[in-house]
Amino acid sequence: MDGLSGLPKFLERRWDEILQLTLQHLAVVALSLLLAMVLGVLIGTAVWNRPVARSVSITSAGIALTIPSLALLAILSPVLGLGWGPTVVALVFYSLLPIIRNTVVGLREVPSEVLESARGIGMVPLAILWRIQMPIAWPVILTGVRVAAQLTIGIAAIAAYVAGPGLGQYIFKGLSSLGSRNALNYALTGTVAVVVLALLVDAAFILITRLTTSRGLRA
Repeated sequence: MDGLSGLPKFLERRWDEILQLTLQHLAVVALSLLLAMVLGVLIGTAVWNRPVARSVSITSAGIALTIPSLALLAILSPVLGLGWGPTVVALVFYSLLPIIRNTVVGLREVPSEVLESARGIGMVPLAILWRIQMPIAWPVILTGVRVAAQLTIGIAAIAAYVAGPGLGQYIFKGLSSLGSRNALNYALTGTVAVVVLALLVDAAFILITRLTTSRGLRA
């Protein structure tokens, strides 16, 4: 209770630091999502109509999610050092499954009659992919990116284990100093800030999906 009663003063004194850590957290998540989106969409578009390659890609990305994040960060840190390097690689690694899977699903769900009509007017496969399939699949792809964003926001907090940027630093500082005066304040502030950030990012993706989806495809 003493710790919680001192929370307002704790927040007032450290507001600038909390804001800085929040912006770092958002930046590392945004960078990782951008890289994962480029890589995931490229893989998805390359394998969506190839059963063996599609199965291998999705299964491999699924297996990747079973690797504990702390273990992966510990493996990456001797190679990439501490901080942003292992954090970004790990976040991209964990983001691939929902993006690849949703890219494949979105492209495969384009009605066959639409594809036949496009071929009938002489469109080449690449043009069909980018001018017909991709716009129709876009809402499904963005849903995968949205799921990946929630994953990365949570895992980015764990990356403080290897001196990664963001709010995880407060969480780990609180856990490592249990029993001290501000331990609970550090842990609680970091945890709540991560949750609030996740909610704000999710709301942003809802808006982005609405603004970038053709009116005819909106639910």
